[in-house]
Amino acid sequence: MANNYQVKAKKHLGQHFLKDENVARKIADTLTLTGYNKVLEIGPGMGVLTKYLLEKDLKTYVIEIDSESVEYLKANYLNLAPRIIEKDFLKYDLNQVFNNEPLAIIGNFPYNISSQIVFKMLDMREQIPEFSGMFQKEVAQRICSKEGSKVYGILSVLTQAFYNAEYLFTVSPSVFNPPPKVDSGVLRLTRKENYALPCSEALFFRVVKQAFQQRRKTLRNSLKTFNLPDNLKANSIFGKRPEQLSVPEFIELTQLIENGL
Repeated sequence: MANNYQVKAKKHLGQHFLKDENVARKIADTLTLTGYNKVLEIGPGMGVLTKYLLEKDLKTYVIEIDSESVEYLKANYLNLAPRIIEKDFLKYDLNQVFNNEPLAIIGNFPYNISSQIVFKMLDMREQIPEFSGMFQKEVAQRICSKEGSKVYGILSVLTQAFYNAEYLFTVSPSVFNPPPKVDSGVLRLTRKENYALPCSEALFFRVVKQAFQQRRKTLRNSLKTFNLPDNLKANSIFGKRPEQLSVPEFIELTQLIENGL
């Protein structure tokens, strides 16, 4: 029965289902339970991670777009049934359920939408003190990487501006059904105590995204669309490439642009 549900859900989501109970427990245990009493699991599938969340001193919710998986969860996790949200996480307004209350987000995230999930989480950062879960390994590494790394980019900077990022452990393909062709990685994001930026956040997002669109160029060239004055572009920071700048330096860069425009 469960395998039949998995096959149908897999076709719908392009998702690889976790089958290793020990790994599921380890992912659930990445939650620190600090600063929230509700957790939302994205894409629970057959509930292999959900069962361990339900053991914790938390009110567990799940959001699942696949009707076959929802049917299975309702039949097998009766206490969870009122807190199953049958919606698309990327399109759904969570505050129809959570009313601006703090919550953690967790999941074994579908590879094809994992970056979009992170961007939506960043939009809701005032409400989400903690975020953890499993990604394709290279995506998890990118989110947690530091300046100077070849994989350091938009996701790294925007995430780490507001959250402390920890790469926790690697998961082999053998623990999934069907096995993916790549390793997975589990990370935890813990919101910084003071996560308000000392610059325009909208401008910060624009600067970071524009800089990395032409990552091999110096900032003086990649940020030409901002029409910066020559005296500002003379600053040595504009002679660097984006992967050379730390998150604090990107904030400093945004402040320079904000004050120079």
